[in-house]
Amino acid sequence: MIGGIGMPELIIILIILLVLFGAAKLPEIGKSLGKAIKEFKKAGKEIKNDIEEVTKEEDEEKK
Repeated sequence: MIGGIGMPELIIILIILLVLFGAAKLPEIGKSLGKAIKEFKKAGKEIKNDIEEVTKEEDEEKK
């Protein structure tokens, strides 16, 4: 289960999306959503790496 959303709820959401956007648009929407999630994760990793780098530099300066 994803955050309290069960299979029946996911099916209902999929049916609503199918009605609103049509079958032709769903793969395009999914692809765009996947790219957005990938970019968000990449940005999060970059921020984490920057913070770790600054922390390392500060620790080395203190020594």
